[in-house]
Amino acid sequence: MSASNPALWGSSFRLVAAEKWKAKSAALGNAVTQAIVEYSRPLPDMRVLDLASGTGEPGISLAQRVGPQGSVTAVDQSSELLDIAAERARNKKLLNFTTQQADAHQLPFADQRFDLATCRFGVMFFSDAHRALAELRRVLKPGARACFAAWGSMEQPYWQTTMKMVHQHVGGTMLQPGGSDPFRFSAAGSLSDALSASGFHDVEESTRNLPWTWPGDAEEVFDYACAVAAPFRPMLERVGAEQWPAIRAEAKAAIERYRVGDEIRFGADVVLASGKA
Repeated sequence: MSASNPALWGSSFRLVAAEKWKAKSAALGNAVTQAIVEYSRPLPDMRVLDLASGTGEPGISLAQRVGPQGSVTAVDQSSELLDIAAERARNKKLLNFTTQQADAHQLPFADQRFDLATCRFGVMFFSDAHRALAELRRVLKPGARACFAAWGSMEQPYWQTTMKMVHQHVGGTMLQPGGSDPFRFSAAGSLSDALSASGFHDVEESTRNLPWTWPGDAEEVFDYACAVAAPFRPMLERVGAEQWPAIRAEAKAAIERYRVGDEIRFGADVVLASGKA
């Protein structure tokens, strides 16, 4: 599956990429997953809601922590990605993990149902953050925490060696104005402000540098980044076939600077924030 073929970037491509890269993608995000799990402080018997769960993390890790009397409900708009999540949970024999296709802006749950909520790299993509956060607060019990992981600045190695390389060749807008923006909450305090504005209290936020390690080749990193970077798709589709070889060569050279042994070790600046309902 090569990033040099724009015809492959259909609505199903994220699913194809998720299936192809699931082991290495899980390894890439493992430190962020573990960070939000520890940050959320799950307790046995808790009912947990994991928003924008995709292929299942951190929900699956949380299900292992809350025990058989607890439960995790994984929510995503993509039923196909949730199918992968459900399969992963079955493989781990987790009977307390369920999936629910739903929109974060209109959750199909009763008021005050959950003891904890998590969202790993999803809050940036809510089209109406205030509405989605208020809806999340509705389904949380009073005093329950909602915990989020969001991308820090684009000025960090993973993005600079992938999407920035493409942008240097094609110019124009990197992200569509008014469209999805992975870096929407990268400015210090911006996610905290959104939580407070949506009625959460005891809000806290910090930015951490966490491992972001790909167990493989530089070419794989670039292919993976292009495959899953949906907000950048309009930019990627502007790349002419004759431009790809130079872009790929430059990206590979840039990524290789972060190689340590058999791994590409970028590190990632990640915003962790939480508030209580």
